[in-house]
Amino acid sequence: MTEINNFGLSTIGQIAVNAHDLERRVDFYRDRLGMKHLFSVPAKMAFFDCDGLRLMLSLPEKPEFDHPSSILYFKVDNIQQAAQTLTDRGVRFEEPPVFVANMGAYDLWMAFFRDSENNHLALMSEVAH
Repeated sequence: MTEINNFGLSTIGQIAVNAHDLERRVDFYRDRLGMKHLFSVPAKMAFFDCDGLRLMLSLPEKPEFDHPSSILYFKVDNIQQAAQTLTDRGVRFEEPPVFVANMGAYDLWMAFFRDSENNHLALMSEVAH
């Protein structure tokens, strides 16, 4: 088989999420979620490190790019503790962390919340049996 036939996408290097109020959104991701702010391009975009994956918050460049973001699922070891820490920082969850499924070796738990511009975000935790 040729190298082209073996090709497949796997690693995501960056995710872009739209913002309308960039300063408010940077404050939310940096101060409330505690994410590592890498750098900003004033009045245009800001970048955060998500354990090697770069998250870019940016103003939509064209009207066709102005839409809500996809849901970002942040992996955490202890979902109850993570949800409480974020709640203490003013993050409002849709509901407390909930059991989603028994995956055999672990239970999958999730908790959904919204960012400063009303986009859905989530915590997910793989709790060992």
